[in-house]
Amino acid sequence: MFYLKYLIVMALPHQKQSILKWSKLIALPALLALMCLSCNHQKKIYKSECDIDKDFKSIGFKQLMDSLDDYDQQYIEVSGKYEEDKGISALVNDSLFTDHSVSNSLWVDFSQDCPLYLSGTHQGLFEYNDGQFTQINNKQVTIRGIIVLSNKGRKNQYKATIERVSLVKL
Repeated sequence: MFYLKYLIVMALPHQKQSILKWSKLIALPALLALMCLSCNHQKKIYKSECDIDKDFKSIGFKQLMDSLDDYDQQYIEVSGKYEEDKGISALVNDSLFTDHSVSNSLWVDFSQDCPLYLSGTHQGLFEYNDGQFTQINNKQVTIRGIIVLSNKGRKNQYKATIERVSLVKL
């Protein structure tokens, strides 16, 4: 009887070790595959030659909206969700728990004076490429430009406008 208990106790650690070895062998390839899939989505950066000599202050969307008066005529870099439609070109907070209404959004005024090109190419943001236009609607983007409080966008509905957009990161 003592011998049987000894065999059972001695067998358990070995079984746990072999299970751990198999789980590591299975987990490692799965982790590598997941890492490879995440590497496929490279950020696309569209830049303009406009305002390359300016310093841009990076600021969070909520902080910018809470203190817009302090940023009038200032060059900023801000992230959010870009929304476009007929008559709409807006940057909204990308948080699910905040107000996405027009009154809590920024109008985005892309200018032909500041054409945006994919870094290292002559491919423009608004050009037809590979059978389609670059899709930025409902995407998380980072935008650089100047905040203009006196321009409230289409129908004066927005808090302010981001003008002279010189960078868009997708």
